[in-house]
Amino acid sequence: MYRLASVGSSGRIRDRSIIGAMGWHPGARLDIRQGGGVIVVRRDPRGVFTVTGQGHLLLPAAVRHWCGPAAGERVLLSADPVANLFVVYPPIALDEMVAQAERAVLGGDAA
Repeated sequence: MYRLASVGSSGRIRDRSIIGAMGWHPGARLDIRQGGGVIVVRRDPRGVFTVTGQGHLLLPAAVRHWCGPAAGERVLLSADPVANLFVVYPPIALDEMVAQAERAVLGGDAA
């Protein structure tokens, strides 16, 4: 499942449909990490983060600082409930993915 969503100034992602698709409910404990320019979220009973009472995902400031996204930016959300994997792709990660795809299609550094 994929969605586009905006990130609020506090790091809140308001799209509850994708959180619901993951089977996560308010209070669900989460592990949130960044790596390779993306944000990876998994349900983890020992996680220090939780789904908000309103059913939103709140990205920690430290994670937003390292890989974006800035407040108001749109991100690509990818959910795979079977794998317990939720990934947030900030614009910079999408730029790199598109550039790689274009290089593969166009060959090398062709523009």
